[in-house]
Amino acid sequence: MSQPLPKDDSDSLAQARRAAALCLDLKANDVVMLDLARVSDATDYFVIASGSSDTHVRAIADHVVEELRKEGVRVHHVEGLPQGRWVLLDYIDFVVHVFHPTLRSFYQLERLWGDAATVPVGEIRART
Repeated sequence: MSQPLPKDDSDSLAQARRAAALCLDLKANDVVMLDLARVSDATDYFVIASGSSDTHVRAIADHVVEELRKEGVRVHHVEGLPQGRWVLLDYIDFVVHVFHPTLRSFYQLERLWGDAATVPVGEIRART
């Protein structure tokens, strides 16, 4: 019986960066990536973004799910999409959090995970 191939961390990083780019593509605010690989066994990366309204939050999350699906990357679990206040997209190796600004400032994930390194997002844009 063959052994499973080891996970390629560069794939996780590339997919997380792609998710961040897709957030930026829909004008998400304050997009941040956190490298959690050294501080958590749960996932490798968090992509954190804010929408300007519940509708904007839902649109950003829908865009990420749909575009990654087209590229063969399927979301494992989704929470909060109908409400649009805090949408969590769990891709196992990375998790995308899209917040309404009020909830983002309340939960302060960047501060909670302050030991995690920040991965530059810069001005990357999604492919068209």
